[in-house]
Amino acid sequence: MNHSYKATCVCDNLKLIREFVEKSLQNLVLSEIEVNQLVLAVDEICANLIIHAHQCNPDDILQINIFQQEKQLIFEIINNDQQPFDLNTYKNPSIQKIVEERQKGGLGLLLVHEIMDVVAVNVQDETCTWRLVKYLEASEAKL
Repeated sequence: MNHSYKATCVCDNLKLIREFVEKSLQNLVLSEIEVNQLVLAVDEICANLIIHAHQCNPDDILQINIFQQEKQLIFEIINNDQQPFDLNTYKNPSIQKIVEERQKGGLGLLLVHEIMDVVAVNVQDETCTWRLVKYLEASEAKL
């Protein structure tokens, strides 16, 4: 299994990215809930990149790669980011504080960390790669 997709950094493309992820996972033995969670995780990272890193610039591009290595399902979101997000300084937000202050947003990365087994960011030169890994059970790993 090896799937790749490129999208310009406009919010309208988030729907196409979600459809790409869902279609890429259709031959795996995953529940509908698991597929929806994986789609949500990729969507959250892509939305953050499109909105915050690229300011919805249609000249910028995200590349999404999905592949399987043994019992791991790997999602890579690659982009050119002049000021990449430093995942090492990220701290999970206080849900209580978000509710009390009625903040809009702020839970995306928390959800991604809950859904995925590994969340990492690699920056090399001007290329930033988000790597999301989900470990698959033996029955799920069958294509």
